[in-house]
Amino acid sequence: MTSARSPKKPARRAMTLAEVRAFITQLAAANPNAESELDFVDDYTLLVAVALSAQATDVSVNKATKALFRDAPTPRAMVELGEEKVGAHIRTIGLWRTKARNVVALSQQLLERFDGKVPYDRAALESLPGVGRKTANVVMNVAFGDSTMAVDTHIFRIGNRTGLAPGATPRAVEDQLVRRIPADMLRPAHHWLILHGRYVCKARKPECWRCPAFDPCQYRMKDDLRAVGPDKEPPVSLPLESS
Repeated sequence: MTSARSPKKPARRAMTLAEVRAFITQLAAANPNAESELDFVDDYTLLVAVALSAQATDVSVNKATKALFRDAPTPRAMVELGEEKVGAHIRTIGLWRTKARNVVALSQQLLERFDGKVPYDRAALESLPGVGRKTANVVMNVAFGDSTMAVDTHIFRIGNRTGLAPGATPRAVEDQLVRRIPADMLRPAHHWLILHGRYVCKARKPECWRCPAFDPCQYRMKDDLRAVGPDKEPPVSLPLESS
């Protein structure tokens, strides 16, 4: 029996630049108003929500932050709430103890170093506890309108699976995406790609039969998956990817 592991090179080849533009254009046409699914009210609550979303779903983060942001909508209020009470609000999401500590610590640093404001500076953002490159990229994109590309598991998968931006590491995929996606499409492409990976180009079984960007995609298995459709299991010989 053939293993269900994914091929080492899931894409036939890298997309051409013309195919990249077509791919992003078709995603945009299918979801023109794509935006973050995290709930937030300002730059600070966005930063906290994104920091909490690591290894957690947006749905679980939104459930946790509804009461958290009611009780602590500002850095000062978060520090006053304290690590124990922050933890009580977010204990339903992964790594909640570490995240509670980081949220209080980053709030304290915002007060001490940035007058309580979220800095519009990548290096400054990445210097905050619990804030890495991906989180900084999301904040720079959503809060400040920069054309950044935050590579999460969905975008990393899409970059390699479709041939959009092949790369062995998230940073390599990010660099490829920034270089290959047309500048006028780069900022919103972050949302189009995440949502496409979350709801269509899924890890275990990409739903190629309803993909709006089927033609430019270079995924090796796309024709087989489109033929199978939603109601049947693929043949055993079809190598699918695990989540």
